[in-house]
Amino acid sequence: MAESMRGLKRSHRCAELNKSNIGETVTVMGWVQKNRNKGGIVFVDLRDRSGILQLIFENGSVNEADFEKAGRLRSEFVIAAVGVVEARSGAVNENLATGEIEIRVKELRILSESETPPFPIEENSKTKEELRLKYRYLDLRRPDLQKNLIMRSKAATLTRQFLADEGFLEIETPILVGSTPEGARDYLVPSRVHQGAFYALPQSPQLFKQLLMCSGYDRYFQIAKCFRDEDLRADRQPEFTQIDMELSFVDVDDVIDVNERLLAKLFKEILDVEVPLPIPRMTWQEAMDRFGSDKPDIRFGMELVDVSDVVKDCEFVVF
Repeated sequence: MAESMRGLKRSHRCAELNKSNIGETVTVMGWVQKNRNKGGIVFVDLRDRSGILQLIFENGSVNEADFEKAGRLRSEFVIAAVGVVEARSGAVNENLATGEIEIRVKELRILSESETPPFPIEENSKTKEELRLKYRYLDLRRPDLQKNLIMRSKAATLTRQFLADEGFLEIETPILVGSTPEGARDYLVPSRVHQGAFYALPQSPQLFKQLLMCSGYDRYFQIAKCFRDEDLRADRQPEFTQIDMELSFVDVDDVIDVNERLLAKLFKEILDVEVPLPIPRMTWQEAMDRFGSDKPDIRFGMELVDVSDVVKDCEFVVF
């Protein structure tokens, strides 16, 4: 039976605890990753979006009812636990951020029970994509997907901070718009009020940001949703998000400079990778001559070589 969390308030996320918290009484909540029942002692790995924390239930240090509940915990049960942070009595787990500590539980509440999941909630899942998408709410519990969404959120936050410091205003542009003569197909939304008329979803905020420049908002940005009713490509989805910006009273170098410094900040803050500035540039013609592509991978060593002069007198049909 599910129990109420009334009277309890989470004090820490799982991976927020470390050796400095030893001796403190804490309250943690999350999902059961694994349960190891050794008879007189039960070890439970508790998971939330921050990471995994080991809980220990020992017969005698927790009341009998809670110890019995701990023994029947299964994967994906949602629980709340109150206990004391201790240094691990066994081997330190160097693979976990919380590998040096454990929680000796004094009180346990099962907030929600779970049926056996259709696939393991673990990183680098080998489960077929169809099954994962059917149970997307379970798939999104996996640590690697949670890391992706956390990284995306951090990138959006850093972008807003950086561009605000650069004098940009974040302005939302309309989603229901008139169809515009851009390069892709529009998604159309029928209007209930205007019978027979349709709105289009924006392929980009292009016209609106140009209107904003004319209106005196000289630096605009938006983390914008864009929609294009086209077949899938390697770098294009029907619905995608872009960091959209427009600047007035600048030249090409000013626009490139802002974007380079934004990229350098994101790579440093999120991945701890230093991006040396300025980023190397090449003309479109050079890219086509060397790589045959206007978006070349410059790590590719086998560049194109113009041999026209060498083979100009050759009768071989290929040349």
